[in-house]
Amino acid sequence: MGNKLYVGNLPFSVTDESLREMFTQVGQVESSKVITDRGTGRSKGFGFVEMSTEQEAADAISQFNGVDWAGRSLIVNEARPMAPREGGGGGRRFGGGDRGGGRQRW
Repeated sequence: MGNKLYVGNLPFSVTDESLREMFTQVGQVESSKVITDRGTGRSKGFGFVEMSTEQEAADAISQFNGVDWAGRSLIVNEARPMAPREGGGGGRRFGGGDRGGGRQRW
C-alpha cells in the first residue's frame, strides 16, 4: 500500500486546506489537493491526500471511508497511478474534415 489516497464524493465547498485539516486527525499530511475544473475553477468533487506513512494512510481509510461530510458519504481509498491518455490530446488542428462549401457526408 502507498501513502497517497484518493478522496471522492467531496462536498463542492471543500478546499485544499479543509481537506488537510480533516486528515491531520489521523496523522501528518504531506500534501492535500482538491481537483478543480480548469475552465470554471469549480471543484470536481474529488481530491488526493498524501500521508507521511503507509500506516497513517491505512488509518485514514478506515476512519474516513463512508463518513458523512456535509451530507455526502466520503469515498477514501488508495490512489491508483494515473493511466496514460490515448491519442495525445487536442482535437483536429490540421488537415482533414470538410471546410464547408461541399455536401455533408454523414
